[in-house]
Amino acid sequence: MPGKIIAACVLFWWFPACFAAPDAGVQKQTVRTISSGDMLHWSMGLLIVLGLFFLCVWGMRKLSGTTVNNAGKMRVVGGLSLGMREKVILLQVGKKQLVLGVTPGRIDALHVLEGEDCLNATAGMQEGSPSTGMDSGFAQKLMQVMKGRSDG
Repeated sequence: MPGKIIAACVLFWWFPACFAAPDAGVQKQTVRTISSGDMLHWSMGLLIVLGLFFLCVWGMRKLSGTTVNNAGKMRVVGGLSLGMREKVILLQVGKKQLVLGVTPGRIDALHVLEGEDCLNATAGMQEGSPSTGMDSGFAQKLMQVMKGRSDG
């Protein structure tokens, strides 16, 4: 065991010294100081790279937001929190409205509103004035609950 330790120490200290170049024949490089021109070049390069990055991000956001026709657009009309993780969401898809139950593990379609059963987006803003789409009892109750949650 002591022989291994001695051999390891010899190899650790002596082996790198064998390959070290002698100091006499080596010319030392001069150290160049950083000037304000260097800092200006680095800053301009950084600004160009950041500008290209933000231009690409802006372009990706613009391209991902395009749709072919507006009839197939999807939007969230309203929502209601039922607990810490459970929600009821009213989703507009074309001319249909879907009432969805959303939990962390799944999304269930609770009800589909079509035609005259659909809720108007402006119905929640007008107090006490039922619109033509408010004929359904379910639609009236949902709007009352959503209005009560937003007021409180």
